[in-house]
Amino acid sequence: MTSEGLLPPLAAGGPIGADPSFVELVARVRPELIRPLVPPGTAGGVVTPHGTTVLGLKFAGGVVFAGDRRATEGYAIADDRMEKVFAADDLSVIAIAGVAGQAVEIVKLFQLELEHYEKITGDRLSLEGKANRLAQMIRGNFPLAMQGLVVVPLFGGYDERRAEGRIFYYDATGGRWEEDDYHATGSGGRPASSSLKKRWRAGLARDEALAVAVEALVDAAEEDAATGGPDPVRGIFPTVLVVTAEGVAEVSDDEIRAAHAAVTGGRS
Repeated sequence: MTSEGLLPPLAAGGPIGADPSFVELVARVRPELIRPLVPPGTAGGVVTPHGTTVLGLKFAGGVVFAGDRRATEGYAIADDRMEKVFAADDLSVIAIAGVAGQAVEIVKLFQLELEHYEKITGDRLSLEGKANRLAQMIRGNFPLAMQGLVVVPLFGGYDERRAEGRIFYYDATGGRWEEDDYHATGSGGRPASSSLKKRWRAGLARDEALAVAVEALVDAAEEDAATGGPDPVRGIFPTVLVVTAEGVAEVSDDEIRAAHAAVTGGRS
């Protein structure tokens, strides 16, 4: 078997002698050839917990954010009870997808940043100001993202100035965009988005929006092995936060259980 056409010619005594592992040699000389062999959620050869599917959608009174509870390490399940949706402050939430440890650190730093700003200035950042600040933090993480430690959050909340809910999404470089209706990201983002596209409509009531969010996560779990669906037997349900003019409120497991039963019962 020959490597002709696979690797560029190497002089005798050159880089081959420095790489006893063929996989490491290909990774260094032609990384595009070895990338498919590296399991998702790895960085520099170290397998890291990886958060999967999160989503947000608007409803008549604000926004609903939801995330499944599964974290993966390569092709293995690392955790079935990971939290991926957090209150950023009284009127905003942040949901994380990507390398779990790095994502949680960014969430903590972002929460501290908002709290510090409010204490120092005596005023709260506007929702758009918070979205811009998060974009700067993601941009600061870009060197780590280039090493595989990618964090792609979803941010939103209730905008007091506009009296409506708003959703912002990002890329690994810190690019920021606003979504008009719904958005999903993570490994199950595509099937979740397809489900949201089918079920979402303007002016949803809170309970309707909750049902749509739960159904989107169920659909994502059926299509994506890295997304964990609701598990009533073990009492594992998605994390769901609702943001309105009254603030951030967590949806109870009982309410999510009822929404999940309605989705699965309708299909059966």
